[in-house]
Amino acid sequence: MEKLMGLLKVKVVRGVNLAKRDARGSDPYVVLKMGSQKVKTSVKKKDVNPEWNEELTLSISDPTVPIKLEILDKDTFTKDDLMGEAEFTIHDLAEVAQMNLNSMPHDTIVKTLHPTKQNSFVSDSHITVKNGKVFQDLHLRLKNVDSGDIYLQLQWIKITPSAH
Repeated sequence: MEKLMGLLKVKVVRGVNLAKRDARGSDPYVVLKMGSQKVKTSVKKKDVNPEWNEELTLSISDPTVPIKLEILDKDTFTKDDLMGEAEFTIHDLAEVAQMNLNSMPHDTIVKTLHPTKQNSFVSDSHITVKNGKVFQDLHLRLKNVDSGDIYLQLQWIKITPSAH
């Protein structure tokens, strides 16, 4: 059994200008995959600018494994259509979470990640500390699609070893 490093809370905030997949409007939902784990949001009916504000949780034993995100259009009788995808890693977030952050002032930006060809960032992504908790805001451009962005907020949850 791999050692659990922590939990990742992914708040799926919203999608913006998602690609339309049906004439009557798309019914988007988000799927996150990391290794063998798979979690998903609820479906938002007929909305290409959906607001989810839903938290999904992944168990993290290897922070170098990329997290794959897909937005799909829920269809009743056919296979759900892909509305866009993105991939991100949490290596930097996990690294910051291992630091001793208790003495840091509220809302301290510990690290800033810039958009590159290797990531899907639209703008700088800040890893911040709020009340001793580590957060990262992501604004990602969806790939393999005409248009669409997604906003996420990541939170690292430390696992405290239980005393036996």
